Amino acid sequence: MSATKPVMRIDIVSDVMCPWCIIGYKRLELAMARFTDSVDFDLHWQPFELNPDMPAEGQHLGEHIAEKYGSTPEQSEANRQQITDLGQSLGFAFNFDDQSRIYNTAQAHQLLHWAGETGAKGQQHALKMALFDGYFTEQNNPSDIEVLIATAAKVGLDADEARAVLADKRYEQTVKANQNGWMVNNITAVPAIILAEQYLISGAQEADTLAEAIEQVLSLS
Repeated sequence: MSATKPVMRIDIVSDVMCPWCIIGYKRLELAMARFTDSVDFDLHWQPFELNPDMPAEGQHLGEHIAEKYGSTPEQSEANRQQITDLGQSLGFAFNFDDQSRIYNTAQAHQLLHWAGETGAKGQQHALKMALFDGYFTEQNNPSDIEVLIATAAKVGLDADEARAVLADKRYEQTVKANQNGWMVNNITAVPAIILAEQYLISGAQEADTLAEAIEQVLSLS
């Protein structure tokens, strides 16, 4: 990071299963690009499980949406098309199909926490992006340990250490505590973006809205 520019910390509370989280991030990315010459951004991905009780085998996406939100198959399909179109406009490919499933993300969040602890700048972010790509674009199962290890290795993290982290569950309680901490602070839906640890933006807001919020925080610093 440049020594001459201010640094703004941005925490993003999200789940790999959340399509609006990657849409929200892509919009944030557009907003941040407007400040390339004036601000360095320090991103931290924070855990939030949308479906903590989801079994390892997951659940069919359409069935899950119907049970959770009461959506008809037609409504669910329309929503997926809206998300796909939005993703395309932002340069992200959603490849939903008839076999798409929702999965448990507890271990993915543990791996993300570890990546954030490694000290190598950007590895947690790279892993998060790879997990989004793996799930939404490639239709991989992020609750599969081998998928998680391969994804970690893909972004330059140590595969053997990733396997050890998942095997001994060293970050399981820490991640749970972090999730509970966000919920105590009234974050009950994602994405939630916190600028400079003080300004909360809920939902996948437009890039203009996010840029205005960044400008406001900068004016107060």
